Amino acid sequence: METARFMLAALLAGWMAPPDCRAQTPPPLDEIIVTAERAGPGMWHVHHGAANVWILGSISPLPRDITWRSRQVEQVLESTSQVLVQKPIEISVPRILWMLIADRKYLMVGGGKRLKDVLPADLHARFSAQRSKVADEPDKWERYRPIIAAAFLQQAVFHQVNLSMRLDLGAALRALAKKHGVRVEEIKVAGASDMLEALKSMPPATERTCLEASLSTLETGLPRLVERAQAWAVGNVDRIENLPELKEVDACRAALDDGKGALDVIGRIRQTWLENIEKYLRSAGTTIAVVNLDMLIERGGLLDQLRAQGYEIEAP
Repeated sequence: METARFMLAALLAGWMAPPDCRAQTPPPLDEIIVTAERAGPGMWHVHHGAANVWILGSISPLPRDITWRSRQVEQVLESTSQVLVQKPIEISVPRILWMLIADRKYLMVGGGKRLKDVLPADLHARFSAQRSKVADEPDKWERYRPIIAAAFLQQAVFHQVNLSMRLDLGAALRALAKKHGVRVEEIKVAGASDMLEALKSMPPATERTCLEASLSTLETGLPRLVERAQAWAVGNVDRIENLPELKEVDACRAALDDGKGALDVIGRIRQTWLENIEKYLRSAGTTIAVVNLDMLIERGGLLDQLRAQGYEIEAP
């Protein structure tokens, strides 16, 4: 599963501006086109007695022009008391400036070195080849740590091929909830400080492994991401689960799992969702929650944890 790598990439690239953008407000999220033409992404029905929680899995990246079909969600909203969505990660301009001053050492290579000085020659050559497709400056992102440079490169390539990590399914649910007069509760799961804590304890070897995973994704894995997004849009969870994973991505995930910082971030996010979902399974009523799909279906993920607690779960 790709939870850790893409979640950290979203924190790094989606909500941090490089120095030449630090005086600007972060760009608005891309918008998901929502229609009610037919069934769309599948929803898991978790229930206990008269308590019902419907969980909609979100994925990233998605094609910017993807159309999300909302028929089932619209039907469930008719009897829903609240919608749970992740609170948007907000970094103000002062916070960005403070990070670039006080926390700069966690973002940059340091010691007057550049990316080419800390990467094996072949890995840097692959990075340069991908960078040349999206950037005019031959040394763009050279001052950043490998994991940060990888996030910026990935974001730029995704943009070029019409993929976005800024499509917010939570925003689409907010709009539908407002249409139906349903209360929205925002769940705070992670922020810039969590990302920085993960960076502080991330070994150089893990950074290189995850940079290689990002490069492999950009070199050969983009069609898989598009196919994954298309399967999500029609609710084909089996197809998503059975798409072969790049071995480099598996290696990155294993490296992150072996480390403390990144694993702690993902663990706290999972625990926060588990606690909030269980809260609404203790009393009668219907709730919809929007949760990262990989976090739901991975081995030992939220669905497995809820089953272990004795809740009944009906798959899409």
